[in-house]
Amino acid sequence: MVSSQFNSINSDTLDQIFSNAHSEVFKTFNCLNCANCCKNYSPIIEPEEINLLSTALNISAVELFENYVEMDEEGDFVFKSQPCPMLNLEDNKCTIYESRPRACREYPHTNMKAIKNHLELLKKNIEICPAADEIVQRVIKQIEDVEA
Repeated sequence: MVSSQFNSINSDTLDQIFSNAHSEVFKTFNCLNCANCCKNYSPIIEPEEINLLSTALNISAVELFENYVEMDEEGDFVFKSQPCPMLNLEDNKCTIYESRPRACREYPHTNMKAIKNHLELLKKNIEICPAADEIVQRVIKQIEDVEA
């Protein structure tokens, strides 16, 4: 459904529509009410983020890998467990928020450039993230209104 709705739209135009919907939804959406992303996904941790994370946790990189990080089957560094070990389940706050991985900062990836190239990721994210679902619904409605 998602990909068929977006195929007829110019890529730059679609990026702008998504960016606008993303901004509007996140004016009122509070991720702390949900934290489904942190409870269900493990973000990709870029190699250059390893030292940042270990510093934030005040542990060595070796300890970070012993306790929290592993390499997945695709060769990416990820947290070993879900919910994320950095998530405080009592208040849904990230214990390393200022140092969190880029994948966490950019989630749900609804305002990325060339969104047409990331529709599979988008489909996955709308299953978990109510904000992503709302953004997609707004984008679809806007496209339908223009095409009507």
